Amino acid sequence: MKLNKKQITTIVFGSLAGIFLLLAILGKYIFKPGTLLYELSADNIGKFFGIVDFFDNNVPNIVETIAVVVFLWVISKVFELILKLITLRGKKSRTIANLLASMIKYGVLIVGAFLILSAWGVQTPTLLASLGILGLALTFGAQSLVEDILAGLFIIFEDQFEINDIIQIGDFRGRVTDIGVRVTKFEDINGDIKIINNSDIRGAINTTNKLSPAICDVSVSYGANLKDIEEVIKKNLHRLKEAIPHIKEGPFYYGVQELGASGVVLRIYAKCEENDKYGVRRQLNREIKLIFDENNIEIPFNQIVVHQAKE
Repeated sequence: MKLNKKQITTIVFGSLAGIFLLLAILGKYIFKPGTLLYELSADNIGKFFGIVDFFDNNVPNIVETIAVVVFLWVISKVFELILKLITLRGKKSRTIANLLASMIKYGVLIVGAFLILSAWGVQTPTLLASLGILGLALTFGAQSLVEDILAGLFIIFEDQFEINDIIQIGDFRGRVTDIGVRVTKFEDINGDIKIINNSDIRGAINTTNKLSPAICDVSVSYGANLKDIEEVIKKNLHRLKEAIPHIKEGPFYYGVQELGASGVVLRIYAKCEENDKYGVRRQLNREIKLIFDENNIEIPFNQIVVHQAKE
């Protein structure tokens, strides 16, 4: 592969910078004391890159930092295991577990930061007092954050909705994939993820609490024998049930829904889980069309009748 001028320049300067950094760090171990390169490495440039000296002089602090990181990692894994056991009990448990996981993650990071700073000699009580004053000042500018957190807690404990519920918010309809401390994520039918602040979720419609209707409206000709068609539909309701296992209740024949412009509209009604609603509706339409074809029942096309006035 042929390199252009810019790439060659980048490689050359990058190599020189790497060599310079390596000599700055290890120069005093390579060059003889008293030489110019030794002086540059040890007393001038090297004091900014004294990594070896840094590790030599701070072994206890480094060991304590590693111990804190390992301890908090073990604690987080224990909580993660407990939360996984909680999620086996159902959707509500999974929702609460996700919320607790978010809180634990932020809590571990904050506690870890203070423990590590304490290991390096930082006066954490003074830092906490300063942060308290700073937090009080930021509270006035972080009202939306507090609203999001409180709204998220109310969503969980008031059972407004849970993970995997289908929610309608305005024009958006999607499945709840995650409820966090600050935001909630929804996935629509196209697989797009919508992220909404908890405090902005208002007027949500939970369509998952009960079985959802799957409706098939089919037209028949005005000239057809309506009673015969109704008998055909009623006799084949069990066939619809067997052909569409996702139907939980029904199907039922609900009679004449509408006297349409081109035909009489009949309604077949069933109930199923919200996630299966559209699939059940498509299958109902298919099975009804097959039944009508087998019994020579015509589904009329849209038509317009024109009456010509006599002179």
